[in-house]
Amino acid sequence: MHGVDQELEDLQAKVKAEEDKPEGERDAQALEEMREKVRVLEIQAEANLPDVRWKARNGMADMSKPIYRHLLEQKWREEGDLDLLMERIYQMNVVPDMLPELHPSFDLRIRYLEPPPKNNYLRTRVKRKLKQVEPGIFLVPEQTRRPPEVYTTLFHTDTRLYTLLMVDLDVPDTESQSFTTYLHWMQPNIPLSASTQSPTVPLDTHTRYVPPHPQRGTPYHRYVLPQSSPTEPIDIPVFQESDRLGFSFRAFAEQYGFDGARGGGAHMWREQWDETVSHIYKFTLKKDEPRFGKMPKPDPYAELKQKKKYL
Repeated sequence: MHGVDQELEDLQAKVKAEEDKPEGERDAQALEEMREKVRVLEIQAEANLPDVRWKARNGMADMSKPIYRHLLEQKWREEGDLDLLMERIYQMNVVPDMLPELHPSFDLRIRYLEPPPKNNYLRTRVKRKLKQVEPGIFLVPEQTRRPPEVYTTLFHTDTRLYTLLMVDLDVPDTESQSFTTYLHWMQPNIPLSASTQSPTVPLDTHTRYVPPHPQRGTPYHRYVLPQSSPTEPIDIPVFQESDRLGFSFRAFAEQYGFDGARGGGAHMWREQWDETVSHIYKFTLKKDEPRFGKMPKPDPYAELKQKKKYL
């Protein structure tokens, strides 16, 4: 028998013997150390098996086994996915505009519909597929009319409760001549673990999803999807329409115990105004569409231009 396999078998026997002791006679610290060593040896025993690596690469991983959790976390952290997310998060100033610190601990992915065809004839005849969204890219408002499919890959076996939010960081604030935020979506207390099936459903039973609607005349908007885990279940009231504008994630995080430094998930993308936003205002939001932009410069020759050049 391979040396690692023999060591693993011996250690598992010791763990079982320790667990069989009456609770008052167990050495809790030694038992925890042995369990951790068992986990490491289980990974080492299978880390280089071709069929294990093939399954991990092809979506057939059994997340109840430590080896698959290890391989998928290693892939996420070391092969570019996490690096790309963090690059966009910092490049687009999500940190520090939204929260002071962020250290994702699991892979959060979303899928929206593909962009509609430019040909008007094909728009109503082509069935668009859901497509995974790369962090930081531009989407068009028509793609995000409906909530995204949310996929998660977690690396802990115990079930923890997470809260999902979607926030626009770039809503114009006319009173302060600056920008404020808008809460588009919230779903608290989502039970997740390594074995949770994706996409995560249902996610529209709390604060309903309002589609992104970047205002006319404004620069691009950053839409951020943080998913955080407090220490215990939380009771959050449903946000009414009047409470969405000016939503402060920092104040919310402080009140309910969210800490980006402790982990969680995150995603973000960008959008700009186009003519479909007018439809969102009219049929979804049911209110007049605002318009923003720079004030036109006064023309010193305006009066002169109204006069005839020649008499």
